[in-house]
Order: sequence, then C-alpha cells, then structure tokens
Amino acid sequence: MIATMLAVMLINVVIGVPLFISLMATAVVGFYFVGFDQMSRIMPQQAFGGIDVFSLMAIPLFILAGNLMNHGHMTPRLLKLADRLVGHLRGGLGHVNVVASVFFAGINGSAVADTSALGTLLIPGMRKAGFPGSYAAGLTAASSLIGPIVPPSIFMILYASQTGTSVGSLFLGGVLPGLALGIAFMAMNVVYSRIYNVEKRNRRAQIREIFQATYSALPALVAPIIIVAGIVLGIVTPTESGALTVAYVLIWGVMSRNLNAHSIWVSLRETATLTSAIFVIIAISSIISWELAFAKAPESFAGIIAPFVDSPTLTLLALSLVTFITGMFMEEVSALMLLTPIFLPVAQAAGIDPVHLGIVITLNITIALITPPMGACIFVASAVGKVDIARLFVAIWPFIAVALAVLFLVISVPGLTLFLPGILR
Repeated sequence: MIATMLAVMLINVVIGVPLFISLMATAVVGFYFVGFDQMSRIMPQQAFGGIDVFSLMAIPLFILAGNLMNHGHMTPRLLKLADRLVGHLRGGLGHVNVVASVFFAGINGSAVADTSALGTLLIPGMRKAGFPGSYAAGLTAASSLIGPIVPPSIFMILYASQTGTSVGSLFLGGVLPGLALGIAFMAMNVVYSRIYNVEKRNRRAQIREIFQATYSALPALVAPIIIVAGIVLGIVTPTESGALTVAYVLIWGVMSRNLNAHSIWVSLRETATLTSAIFVIIAISSIISWELAFAKAPESFAGIIAPFVDSPTLTLLALSLVTFITGMFMEEVSALMLLTPIFLPVAQAAGIDPVHLGIVITLNITIALITPPMGACIFVASAVGKVDIARLFVAIWPFIAVALAVLFLVISVPGLTLFLPGILR
C-alpha cells in the first residue's frame, strides 16, 4: 500500500501534474487498499478534521499582516535600517540582504515572500556593487530561509497543530537557530566579498542616522514583538495574536496614509489565494496521513530505522536525510504534513524533545526551498533578479552547504533550540 501510494505521488510529480491533484490521486489510490466503500465517509471527515484546528486560523492572519505591511511600504524602511547598521562593511549590500531578511522574518515568516520583496531591490544593487548576478540571487534566496525559522512561522504553526506542541515554545526555539543561520551567511559573504574584490560602499553611519532609521522602521519592528510576546507570555493564543497584529498594521497603515482601499483589497486577495492553496494541501494531506496510519506506516518506518540509530543525534540525522530528499521533490507544506505524523513516534522513542524535532524539521523543510530541482525560492530569485536558472542551480550549492552546516549544529547542540523555551518552562 505505502509503496503504491508513493509511486503514484512520484509519477504525478515527475510528469508535472498540479500538486493538489497529485495528492488527491494518491489519496484515492490509498482507498483501494482501505476499501472504496469507506471513501465517501472517511475522506470528507479527515479533510475537514485536518483544517478544523483553531490554531490554523493564525495562518491567514499572519499572511494578511505581512501583505498589509508589504503594501504599506515597510520593506524600504527595513532595508534602510539594515543599510545603516551593516552597509559600511566590505560587501555591505550582501550583509544588508541578510540583516533585512532577519527583520523581514518577523513580518510574515514566508521565505518566498522574502525572496520576492527583497530580491527586486537588492539583486540589481548587488550587481552594481560588483557581485555576480548568480551570487546575488543565491544569497537573496538563501537568506530568505531565515523567515520561517525566526518567529512567526507558518511551518511551526502547522507542526504544532499536528503534535500539540506549544507554539510559543516553537517560536522561541527558532530564534537562536535563525540568528545562527544569518551569522553563517554573513560570514560566507565576507569570504565571497574578498573573492569578488567588492570594496566598501559607504561610510559608517552615525548614531543619529541609525536612530532615525530605527524610528522610521519602528512600526514594522513592533509587529513581531506583538506576535511573539503575546504568545510566549500566554496573554493571547496564536490566532488572537494574528488578529491583534492585523488590527495594529491596519490602523497604523490607514492613519499614516500608507494603506488605502486599493492596497487593502490587494492584500486581502493575495491572502485569500495563498491561504486557500495551503488549506487545500492540509486537507488532502490529512486524508493521506490517515491512510498511512491505517497502513501502520509510522511503525514500519520506526522498524526500518531502529537498527541504524542508537542516539537522539543519529536519529535526527536520519530523519533529516529523509526530509531533505523528500523536500527536494515535494511542496514544503505537504512534506511537513505527511512526514510529521511518521517522524513523531520515532523521535519520542529516541527521547527527542518535540520542540527540538519541530525546529529540525522546519529547518530541513526551508532548506528544500533553495534546493534543486523544485526549490521555490530559486525560481523566484531567478525571475526577479533576471538570472539564468541553470547558472543559479549551480551557484546555490555553497549556500545549501552553509545551511546544512547550521542544521548539523542545531541537531548536535539541542541547547541552541531549547535554551530560550526552557527559561519559560
């Protein structure tokens, strides 16, 4: 049963069938083994049950808040602040790219949105500064991985909805790994700036200029504070936090005249489009997850992997390998929804903290966003930066290597993930 379902999925992906149709075809094939007489009852029940989770309501709210801030001209303010902080260093625009991604991560937690918004502005600028276009596009795509790791994170909310893990603990657990990823890419940029002989671009900003840039970007910097502080301190649920953030951004945008009726309508339309796509995937993935549970896939997987791992670190490395390969060929939300129920029992048996597992899975899934042949951020960076996709497929691998090194660090040092959540436990 499991092999047949996997074969159907792979065949559909290879021939280019749209993802939701591929998932639905896989689900229908699964009922050949369960019994087609059960399909009319179980399929709608599991599909609705998969999306009938209160915490999932936070996803469209976070997406809407991010879209409103994008259309409210927040991105240039964050870029200006990043430029004031690190723009004076050698290869400054590369550093600005990474720091801006850290700031942008607090808006909507979407790597693809980060790549699109920042790439349009930064890739041409990095080219003028002396960087090759393929490197500029690669750094933009790679630094966008910080978005789903630093809170808020759509992937973490999905993981929490499946495992019952605290969203606040996951958000806190992602802070240090996300910053480690940013530091790693900045270190890489230092090396490549010397290789490409990129000179310093401007002088060090004065304290007054940094203060002015911070004040200008303050409305955007407040949003992640509302999200994280409210959830972590137990004042609001993730869904309520998302609603408060939308209200804050909307009120600020209208009062500052950065948002009008047209930009609000466009934000709502974009939110509806992305949310519907995510929820359709969640619903169908819930059906497949039920079928895999029926076929005892978690137990089978645990039996296969048990002889090869005898420690939490080795278990996480094995799970990461499976996730990395799966993410190369499958859309990230569906990969997360399908793999989490299979991995959780294995991780629990190995004594792995569910927060640690969640951050490792999330980081794996995000790395897949820049991994050929299906990495969405690569195609976005290629399009907005006007870089040949074949060249970018080659140029992206050093960035993948750096991200994998950070992943290994996160796996090997659980305290990097568990230190901040542990403070509030």
